[in-house]
Amino acid sequence: MLKKHIFVSEKSMLQVMRLFSLIFIFSFLKIHAQVGFVQQTATVGKINMTFSSSGTVGNPKIAASTSGPSSMSYPQRGKEHLFESGIWIGARVNNQSFVSTSAFDASTGYSTGGSGYEFSPMTTPYQRSSLTGSPNFSASAISHQDMVFEFSDDSTIVPGTSIPIAGHVNPLDAHVHLETYAWNYPFADFFVICEYTITNKSTNRWESVWLGQWADLVVRNVNVTRQTSTNFYNKGRNGVDTTYKAIYAYLSDLNADDLNYIQSYGAMQFLGINWRGMFFNPDRPDTFVSRGFNAPQVNYNFWNFTATSPEYIKPTDDGGRYIKMVTNINPDTLYDANGPVNGVPNNWIQLLSAGAIPSVEPGETFSYVVAYVCANKLGTPQPVLNGGYTSTPDTRKELTDHFIRARATYLGEDVNADGKYKPELDLNGNGKLDHYVLPTPPNIPNIKIIASDNKAEIYWDGGSIESVDPISRKKDFEGYRIYRTNVGDDLNQSLSENENLIAQWDSTGDNIGFDNGFDAVKLPAPKIFDGDTTKYWYKYDMNNLQNGWQYLFVVTAFDKGDVQTGLPSLESSFTQFATSVYAGATPEEIEKSAENHIGVYPNPYKTTAAWDGTTSRTHKIYFTNIPAKCEIRVYTSSGDLVANMNHDAATYAGEDSKWFEQYGSNTNKVFSGGEHAWDILSTFKTQITTGVYLFTVKDLVTGNVETGKFAVIK
Repeated sequence: MLKKHIFVSEKSMLQVMRLFSLIFIFSFLKIHAQVGFVQQTATVGKINMTFSSSGTVGNPKIAASTSGPSSMSYPQRGKEHLFESGIWIGARVNNQSFVSTSAFDASTGYSTGGSGYEFSPMTTPYQRSSLTGSPNFSASAISHQDMVFEFSDDSTIVPGTSIPIAGHVNPLDAHVHLETYAWNYPFADFFVICEYTITNKSTNRWESVWLGQWADLVVRNVNVTRQTSTNFYNKGRNGVDTTYKAIYAYLSDLNADDLNYIQSYGAMQFLGINWRGMFFNPDRPDTFVSRGFNAPQVNYNFWNFTATSPEYIKPTDDGGRYIKMVTNINPDTLYDANGPVNGVPNNWIQLLSAGAIPSVEPGETFSYVVAYVCANKLGTPQPVLNGGYTSTPDTRKELTDHFIRARATYLGEDVNADGKYKPELDLNGNGKLDHYVLPTPPNIPNIKIIASDNKAEIYWDGGSIESVDPISRKKDFEGYRIYRTNVGDDLNQSLSENENLIAQWDSTGDNIGFDNGFDAVKLPAPKIFDGDTTKYWYKYDMNNLQNGWQYLFVVTAFDKGDVQTGLPSLESSFTQFATSVYAGATPEEIEKSAENHIGVYPNPYKTTAAWDGTTSRTHKIYFTNIPAKCEIRVYTSSGDLVANMNHDAATYAGEDSKWFEQYGSNTNKVFSGGEHAWDILSTFKTQITTGVYLFTVKDLVTGNVETGKFAVIK
């Protein structure tokens, strides 16, 4: 009886354990199912970049839908440098080669259950910010915009569905915590750093572990190019920088229709691995070699999306992918007449890998860090080879500088790049080795700009004055600067690169800057606007602006620098509060003068006007001297309704012309309120013909209606 009783108890216990296991599995799948494919975009700097909850990097749909989030744009929206990218984790497990990939060669990019997209979301992404004015402010933030993701390769089916993940049969059970870091400082707004914290959640030891970034770096101006499909992707060349452990890409083909509209580099850079308290640095191999491990190595590999020659065919299984990760491309192949550096421009795929980590035990965690970096391509003329421009050290000067800055940002206090704490390098005095230690310029001024007829009034607060540098620990504010672009700077798609210094005011008596003081701009009492609690202590009037044209304004604060620590003078962000201003009539000015009649400009309008871009949707004419709230109707000369638009000065943002989306800045926009732009497309978004058109403007407050006419010519 006792024996039978014990047997029943064990069976019952097994049933209970199975029940709990089923509950756990169901709960786990339910959690996974609740988190879908979610994208978040880093927008705080000049580089704008999209990441997803499934571990993919970039927005592969940007070429087809330019209104979506940027993939990897720099220095402004539309200038793209990436189709898609993602992490690869490769290891030997029980004498077999396994590789888990978050992205791989696919003509349309990520798809649910698609081959090569083997990671599934674990939690909903969230953001943090070290900027006190941000809604995501957090004392634990590393950068001005942190984005946090969790994903895992443990599911062989898409969680919450019965859809198998194509080809994913040997998961490593790798759990990945990804944090991305971006800044708006002028000396750090051209890269995004990705720190992957990887945990072996399996019961197997991983051996000979390699980490890699797969990418399809494609550099095109999606607002300009009309080339599609293969002709969109096959215009690029690549290169490697073995000093700074990076792969870069640029637009090369002389037949690219946007060649004159995007001269820049897109790159990915290996920064380091931290494993068991050791810093993995190929330039400092002793840390590993002295312990009997192989020297750290970074490999560079390329293949062609449609290649047929063996050396450039993509790997098709885990074994092939692992070989690519552990093998460096032959230098002769890299630079030969068919290769990615000197060959005919083509659609090259890149793989930047680092290893080998000797082993990762079950439950063990380590970190892997890379950066995505952009820079302008400098210098003219550029050498031509095999139908395309080539890259030279001179054209890469800015890119090299940006690699140096990205690496220095990650290393922080680890200036020797050996992972060892040294008290004399402890800048913040906290007794430990810190990464991501950047010198800090003064707080950026909060600004308010009022646009009116041929004028912009620029207000800003005085918060920058109390800024304390975290390294020198001093209040080192020196002064303010105002920058502005000129008429027509937007047409070359580089508005954010064309700011000109128009005024500067700085502290007196220190022989820094102009020593001109602040009397010219300091208000006797602060200006406070309705609905805005900010106290604006400074004002500058910019006169003689051309109505209807875009001017980008930037107000910065700069510090004194510090001779003792070797810090140069630093300046606040050029991007955070950069504002596009469109001068024009205001409703208040219109009400004061009976002579301000409603009109249209330019009139007549030329459909071939150079300043309005290359497509029918970027045309732009203005209705001017209109009421604050009104309805605008356009008719043919025979009375047929062509378009109907509603205007509200309080909320107007240029919504009836795509021009503002394509050529406007990525930033705040300020309109005068008494003008409304139209793309001369019908309500059904068809292009209107040349001829004379009639319009009415109805004041929605008073009911008054005014009429007029304009002409459209070729």
